[in-house]
Amino acid sequence: MQKLSKESRRQIIVVSLTSFLADVSSEMIFNLLPLFLANVLGVGTGVIGLIDGIAETTASLLKVFSGWLSDRLGARKWLAVSGYALSGFSKPFLFFAGSWLAVLFVRFSDRVGKGIRTAPRDALLADSVEAEHRGLAFGIHRAGDTFGAATGLVIALLIVLATATGGAFILSRETFQTAVLVSIVPGILAVVVLALGAREVVIKSKRERPRLSLAGLPQPFRRFLPIMLLFTLGNSSDSFLILRAQERGLSIPGILLMLIAFNIIYASAAGPLGALSDRLGRRRVIIGGWLVYGLIYLGFGFAVETWQIVTLYALYGLYYGATDGVARALVGDLVPEAQRGTAYGVFNAAVGIAVLPASVLAGVLWQGIGPWHGFGPGAPFIAGAVLSLAAVLMFVRWQATPDAVTPKEA
Repeated sequence: MQKLSKESRRQIIVVSLTSFLADVSSEMIFNLLPLFLANVLGVGTGVIGLIDGIAETTASLLKVFSGWLSDRLGARKWLAVSGYALSGFSKPFLFFAGSWLAVLFVRFSDRVGKGIRTAPRDALLADSVEAEHRGLAFGIHRAGDTFGAATGLVIALLIVLATATGGAFILSRETFQTAVLVSIVPGILAVVVLALGAREVVIKSKRERPRLSLAGLPQPFRRFLPIMLLFTLGNSSDSFLILRAQERGLSIPGILLMLIAFNIIYASAAGPLGALSDRLGRRRVIIGGWLVYGLIYLGFGFAVETWQIVTLYALYGLYYGATDGVARALVGDLVPEAQRGTAYGVFNAAVGIAVLPASVLAGVLWQGIGPWHGFGPGAPFIAGAVLSLAAVLMFVRWQATPDAVTPKEA
């Protein structure tokens, strides 16, 4: 952090703290949500996959527009603030949810907020930091976000323990509603911190009319996008990992402890691995992360004991630490300043849209649908491992051609 300018450090701290608070709010309820749907509302895995897929995919379409709009306006901050506000004010309605349709409505509203804020926020962070420190900046941001997730999970665990009756650690409606109420405070604080703490970055290389088009973006970015999409088709919602843990016999407190360990490893790895990508190049670090992902998903496919699930899920944090922030930094490298909002919108939307077929496919492979029988709980994870290997092979052949903004081996 010493190498960064004072203004860059300020932006990183404010954006990271905002994400920390937002994730405290979200993770204490959204990691319980698949268990609430399955155990309280009696919803099957096919519908759970459909809810996650629709919410993520439909809302992701907004990421393209909000990113383009931030380029068009030459402003990022207030679009990001409005997105955080929508998410913060929608989640409390889960308190009243009595059907999967009600859950879908709230999930959709929350993801619309995420769709509005994500691309402008990422562009704001990329614009605030020099290219040679961009991996570090996004790594710190992902670490803040993930420590927020771990904190939210600790709070959720305390709520589950405090509301247990007769020593039975089950997720009741009342327990879930308590978590929803507690989540309101950090959700509101996230909006306040970003609104009061962040500073708008003036885009120096403005264009008259940024094009809302993939064709107008640099070729290296357009070549990277289908590789990311192929990988994402095998990367279904993490709800299936939670359900897999329950299916292998892990208790609710055990699942929450597993998630806490995952987030601690993720948060601890994100900064160093982001900084490593500044030195070694983004592609090498991402490929390493995808290979870790493939091995872990194979493990989930064949795991028998609960300790195996817990170990694999904790190590899953290494994959996130090596890829999540680094991929965002790579987008910033490949696209000029005046197009970054649009590029981040396209990137996040494409990945989000791919979550729908990925999650539906996972649900069908696991449980089947209608007259078609599934292949069992291990099938989605084996399929994910195969697709991750195919994406690695494509990425090995990918090169950032000379029209990339940053000449580094990306």
